[in-house]
Amino acid sequence: MILLIILGILLIVASVALNKQQNPLSKITPILRNIGFVIIGIGILTTLFKQIDAGEVGVKSLYGKVQTDVLESGLHIVNPLMDITKFDIQTQNYTMSAVHDEGAKEGDDAIRVLSNDGLEVVIDLTVLYRVIPEEAPKILKGIGVNYRDKIVRPITRTRIRDNAVFYDAVALYSTKRNEFQQRIFKTIETDFKSRGLVLEQLLIRNINLPNSVKQTIESKINAEQDAQKMTFVLQKEKQEAERKRVEAQGIADYQKIIATGLTDKQLQYEQIKAQKEIATSNNAKVIFMGKGSAPVIISDK
Repeated sequence: MILLIILGILLIVASVALNKQQNPLSKITPILRNIGFVIIGIGILTTLFKQIDAGEVGVKSLYGKVQTDVLESGLHIVNPLMDITKFDIQTQNYTMSAVHDEGAKEGDDAIRVLSNDGLEVVIDLTVLYRVIPEEAPKILKGIGVNYRDKIVRPITRTRIRDNAVFYDAVALYSTKRNEFQQRIFKTIETDFKSRGLVLEQLLIRNINLPNSVKQTIESKINAEQDAQKMTFVLQKEKQEAERKRVEAQGIADYQKIIATGLTDKQLQYEQIKAQKEIATSNNAKVIFMGKGSAPVIISDK
C-alpha cells in the first residue's frame, strides 16, 4: 500500500537524520533504516498484487488515463502506480416505489406520469440490470462509478414519462399494461446498451390511479357484474319457459292421441280389467257394471 511505502521512507529519513547527530538514539539508526526498507518492500509487494473478487472486474488507470483492458476475477500482478477501480458485473436492481422503505431512495420515489387523457398516474417500478464487463473502462471514463444515479434512474424515469402519454389512464391500469411495459423496455434497453449496461428485466410493480378514476372503474365493474347476473337470470327464465312449453305440448299431444286412438271396445276392455282388479282386492267395494246394470256390492266380511 502507498501508506506503507511512505511510512518506510519516513523511517529511513529519520534514521539518516539521527545518524548525523551525536545522541544516544544514533545507535538505533541501523534498526530504523532496516525497518524502513522492510516496510517499503511490504508496501511494494502489496501494491503489485491485486485481487478481484468473483462477480467483479477491475479497471486500470494510470495518472488519470483509463486502460482499455479489464482485470477479471482472480489475483493479478499490476504496476504499483496503477489505480484499480472495481465494477460489480452481477445483476443489480433499482426500485422506485411510493412505499417509504421499499425504494432505493427513502421516501416516496414513485414515478408520476401524465396519461393521454391528462390524468396523473403513479407507477412503482423495479429495474434489473448489469454492467457489460468489456464496457467497464468506457463507463469509468465517460460516466464514473455512480452510473446508477447518473444513468439508470434518470433514463428510466424519462422514458416512462415519454411513453405514458400514448395511453389512457384506464388502459395503463388494465388492458394496455403489458404493451406499455414492453414498449418502455425496448427504449430503455437501447439507451442502456449505448452506455455499457444491459437491461435484463423491467418490472412494473404497481400502477395507482386517481381516486375519482378508481371509483369510476369500480362502478363500471359493478354495473357489468349486475348486467351479467341479469343476463343469467333471463336465460334461466327463458329455459324454464321453454321447458314448460315442451311439457304442455307433450300433454296436449298425449290427450290428442288418447282422444283419437281409443275405440268403444278398447274402453270396454279397460273397464273390465279395472273391475277385475277391484274385485280381487281385500277391501269392500261397489262395482258399477255399466249402463243400465245395477251395481254389485262385494264384501269379504
